[in-house]
Amino acid sequence: MRILVIGASGTIGRPLCEELGKRHEVIAAGRRGPDAVVDIRSAESIRALYEAVGPVDACICVAESGALDRFETLTEDELLENMRGKFFGQINLVLIGQSFLKDRGSFTLTSGIFADEAWPGVTGGAVISGGLHSFVLSAAIELKRGLRINAVSPTIVADSVEAYAHLFPGMEPVEMDRLIGTYVNCVEGSETGRIHRLYRPAGSADTGFPLG
Repeated sequence: MRILVIGASGTIGRPLCEELGKRHEVIAAGRRGPDAVVDIRSAESIRALYEAVGPVDACICVAESGALDRFETLTEDELLENMRGKFFGQINLVLIGQSFLKDRGSFTLTSGIFADEAWPGVTGGAVISGGLHSFVLSAAIELKRGLRINAVSPTIVADSVEAYAHLFPGMEPVEMDRLIGTYVNCVEGSETGRIHRLYRPAGSADTGFPLG
């Protein structure tokens, strides 16, 4: 398969490209490439990316992370700015990309734990991830030609604990191998409309909850 990975130079993107590259042709994209350049905050840049790389079998987005915010001073403009990349950018990858993916191709988006777990300072992140989950469920029944869509919703990644654990004390990390395996399964599998939660949402039962 030809697989387009957006955010290829990031913490998740690098090992993901390495694993996929063992079996597939990987096109590594991001603000600085290396194979293709894109700014997912711009619909025009996304369209130019698809036109430049040609037909692909899968598009995976691991780019953009939601900014921290302060609820007592949060404004509509700040929320919109926070949503421009991770929310609207990923949605545009699908809305624009549906015309460029090959039949039975797949999209895999990235949301996050704050869709299900309330945490101080991440209202924007919660709105973004919750909205992405709803979008994936709707898109799964709307996409034509056998196109599939899923989302991976991780908690903090074990490889980032040293840098970010102080912001999310007590949050249990997900191991990188498990995270990468989930993205790979989304591409190489056959399911659609699935939210792969790599954590147990607050208030869920101790057993029987699908964890991705």
